[in-house]
Amino acid sequence: MAGLTTFFAMSYILFVNPQVLSLTGMPSQGVFLATIIASAVGTLVMGLFANVPYALAPGMGLNAFFTYTVVFALGFKWQQALALVFICGIINILITVTKVRKMIIMAIPEVMQHAIGGGIGIFVGYIGLKNAGFLQFTSDSSDILSINNAAYNAATTHFKGGVTGVVTGGGIVPALVNFTQSGAMLALIGLLLMTILVVKKVPGAVLIGIVATTLIGIPMGVTDLSFSSANSFSNSFAQLGTTFGAAFGSNGIGSLFTSPTQSVISIMTIFAFSFSDTFDTLGTFIGTGRRTGIFSDADEKAMEEGHGFSSKMDKALFADSIATSIGSIFGTSNTTTYVESAAGIGAGGRTGLTAVTTAVCFLISAVFAPIISVVPTQAVAPALILVGVMMVSSLKEIDWSNLEEAVPAFMASIVMGLIYNISYGIAAGFIFYCLVKLITGKAKEIHPILAIVSIGFIINFIILAVL
Repeated sequence: MAGLTTFFAMSYILFVNPQVLSLTGMPSQGVFLATIIASAVGTLVMGLFANVPYALAPGMGLNAFFTYTVVFALGFKWQQALALVFICGIINILITVTKVRKMIIMAIPEVMQHAIGGGIGIFVGYIGLKNAGFLQFTSDSSDILSINNAAYNAATTHFKGGVTGVVTGGGIVPALVNFTQSGAMLALIGLLLMTILVVKKVPGAVLIGIVATTLIGIPMGVTDLSFSSANSFSNSFAQLGTTFGAAFGSNGIGSLFTSPTQSVISIMTIFAFSFSDTFDTLGTFIGTGRRTGIFSDADEKAMEEGHGFSSKMDKALFADSIATSIGSIFGTSNTTTYVESAAGIGAGGRTGLTAVTTAVCFLISAVFAPIISVVPTQAVAPALILVGVMMVSSLKEIDWSNLEEAVPAFMASIVMGLIYNISYGIAAGFIFYCLVKLITGKAKEIHPILAIVSIGFIINFIILAVL
C-alpha cells in the first residue's frame, strides 16, 4: 500500500516531464518512456540494493532548468543538454564512491538536520495545498517580469502559440480560493476523509483516501474517465529511438567542448546541475530518514565508521547517483530521489519493498498510462498535506528561543517551502548558520566541509545569476 501511495503521489511526473522537455524539440512520447525507464530502474536499485522506501524520477525544477535555462537561455541543443546531465551523473557517482557525499552529511549540525526535516514537511504540505487548488495568486501588470521566457512588454497583446508561461515579481499575492471550483471542493472532501482515516489509524488510510476521492470525483466531473491513447506503449517505444543515446552523438557530448567559451559554460552548467541534484537528494534523505527511523542511529554510526557500502545511507546514495546517468542515456533530465516518497513513508513504508512496488507500478504504467492518468491531482494532494503535518514535528527539537539556532533553522525550513526548492532552503540554512557562528566568534564550530559547501552554494548562485 505504501508503494502504491508513493507511486500515485509522484505519477504526475509521467505526464509533466514530457510536457516540459518536449518544448526543447524532444519527442514527448519518447521522453514519456524514458521517464518510466529511469524511474523504474533507479527505484528498483534503491529498493533491492539499499532496502529503503525511496522512489526516484526526473526531478521537477531540474527539468525546468534543463529546458528554460540550458536550452532556451544558453542555447544548447537538447542532445547537448542530455550530455551535460550524463556528465553530472558521473560526477555524482564519483563523489558518492569517494565518500564526499557522506562527508557532507556527517558535517551537517544536528539543529540543521531537524530544520531540514521540518522544512521538507512544509515543502510537501505546500505542494499538497497547491495541487489541491486551494491557492490563487494575484499579480498586477507592473509585477510581471516575463511572458513566454521573454521580457514583458505592456504593448504586446498577442503571443505566438498563446501564453505558455508568466513570471512575476514579489508583488504577487497568495489567497485562499472561494471553493466554487469542483476540483478544490473534491480536494477538501478528500482532505477531510483522509484526516478521519489517519486519525483513526485505519490501515492503508492514505491509499484508501486516494481511491475514495478519485471515485467521488467521478460524479463531480473532476475524475476524467476518457482514456487517451496519446501515451500508448507502441508510440512511446517508436519515439524512444530518437532520444536513446542522443547524448553521445555528434550533436551531444561531441559538440560540448569545441571552444574555450563553450567549455566554460558547459562546466558551469554541469556544476549547477550537480549541486542542485545532490542537495535535493540529501535534503530528502535527512528530512525523512531521521524523522521516521529509516536511517537508524546504528546505521548512521555504520556510515561514519564503516568502509564501502556498509550502511543503508551509503547504498541509498549510490542508488541515487547512478539513476541520473541512466536517465540521460534513455533521454530525460536529472533523476533524483523524490520528496513525494514521504507519502508512502507516511502510509507505513519502511523497507525496500515499498520502492520495488513503486518501480513495478512505473513499469506497468508504460502500458496502462491512460488508466493511471484517471487519478486526479486533487485526490493525491490531501495525502501530501497530511504527510507535511506529520513531518513538521521535527521542528520541535529546535530551541527557537536561541537565535543562534532559530535564525539558520528558520532560513532552512521556511525558505525551503516558500521558495519551493529543497536545495535552496538548505543553502539558506547553511549560509546563515556559518554567518551566525562567525559574528558570534564561534567560527571553530563550523565544520570545514560545511564552510566549503556554503561557499559552493554562494558560487552556484553567482553562476545562476550570470547564466
